[in-house]
Amino acid sequence: TTGLNTEESASSSCVSPSEREAHSSTQSSHRLLAYSDALISIIATVMILPVAHTKMEDNEELRQSVQLLLTTKIAVYLMTFLIVTVAWAAHIRSDLSLLLMSLPACMMLITFLPYTFSLMATFPENVLGILLFCGCVMVIGVIQSLIVLYAFSRPFLLNEQIQISENQTYYKHHILKVIMRVPIMCLFASIFSFIFFQLSYVLLAIVIFLPYISQCLKWCRSKAIGQVEETPDSMLFYTYLPNEPLSKDRVEAFSDGVYAIVATLLILDICEDNVPDPMVVKKQFGGSLIAALQVYGPEYLAYFGSFATVGLLWFVHHSLFLHVTKTTRFMGLLNTFSLAFVGGLPLAYQLTHEFPRNSRNELEAIQISCVIIFFAGIFQLAIWVVALYNEQETLHPYVRYGGREHVFMLAKLALYPCVALGTFFLTCILSKFSAPIFHLMEITVPFAFLVLRILVRVVLLFHVELKKQKQHI
Repeated sequence: TTGLNTEESASSSCVSPSEREAHSSTQSSHRLLAYSDALISIIATVMILPVAHTKMEDNEELRQSVQLLLTTKIAVYLMTFLIVTVAWAAHIRSDLSLLLMSLPACMMLITFLPYTFSLMATFPENVLGILLFCGCVMVIGVIQSLIVLYAFSRPFLLNEQIQISENQTYYKHHILKVIMRVPIMCLFASIFSFIFFQLSYVLLAIVIFLPYISQCLKWCRSKAIGQVEETPDSMLFYTYLPNEPLSKDRVEAFSDGVYAIVATLLILDICEDNVPDPMVVKKQFGGSLIAALQVYGPEYLAYFGSFATVGLLWFVHHSLFLHVTKTTRFMGLLNTFSLAFVGGLPLAYQLTHEFPRNSRNELEAIQISCVIIFFAGIFQLAIWVVALYNEQETLHPYVRYGGREHVFMLAKLALYPCVALGTFFLTCILSKFSAPIFHLMEITVPFAFLVLRILVRVVLLFHVELKKQKQHI
């Protein structure tokens, strides 16, 4: 013990004060990044609340209401969710330690975004919501640009690779160009909102795919006029190439945050709408709280089914990334699309108990819920397909083609899309039983996972025994 203490004291004495300060700074940086991941995931997820809390009368045709929602609130929700995740992705590959100083101001503006979204969704033809949203994004871009300029004036604050590079000017221009793309597009969107407000929404939608559009234009230019030499260094930051690596830990942390908030949002409606009034309990139910709560049976069933769906989708997501060794930007984009539909699950929960039983409205609501679950699962399956395309770098050996867990992983990822699609078509045929079919699907899927596991184990054991028999022969 004395020897170990001596070695520890000797090693600690070798560490300079600057190294201790750098280590402390790194720890606080990780804490700030974790805080930003949690906050941005919350902000991105609560964007669904104005959509989920849209009240529709029982006699109102849901199909017409959904058309209105899809053209306004749902479309704006998907757009703003993806733009917020673009802002989060800018933090995922931070090249500057000092960039974290911008977090307090940027986070304050990001937390204001749900309010601007509510204005955009409620008053889509009014320019005020667009102006507030674009103004927040532009100020965030300006703050980050000032931090970049300040950091390059003090090179010791830069990433180690940039510090040793002879092309710091190129790095500075490249990072500033990437940061200012979104604010400039938002500036054009705010200007066009006074002229033709529909075009401003189009420009905001382009923001989501702007890096990939830029890469396509660069590729076309290289084919037309030849390859343009940019820098002798290997540019690893903000290339937006499909195979550009992302931080797997932070992708998982952001995803976990979205799933956790979605699961929590489900209970808010029960706490708000399903608590009976004491006077009603006393007059109509003779003071029996149990009898009064029985009225809300469909709401409780929808809550437990929706919570199980969120939990199992998270379980599949966790299983997928447990086997992934490297995350690429394209996989991150597909993950973002999956999370956007996961964020729509509170809307699915709200719709499944909003309307009278066996009505046309209820059927349409359940089919919309099936569509949301289908796309949340199909994008997870797409991540798996992309990972298999470059499996030597992105997947563990036992889940690659021919691996012992390959078939089971594929079955897990395909289960929710197949079940949701099957439920959708089954409700079209048996429309009178749409609600029982949907709730039965939500409840039985967890058992389907167990059955899948048992079947795969049995098949694997049978395959091993078959191999042994062949070897003996």
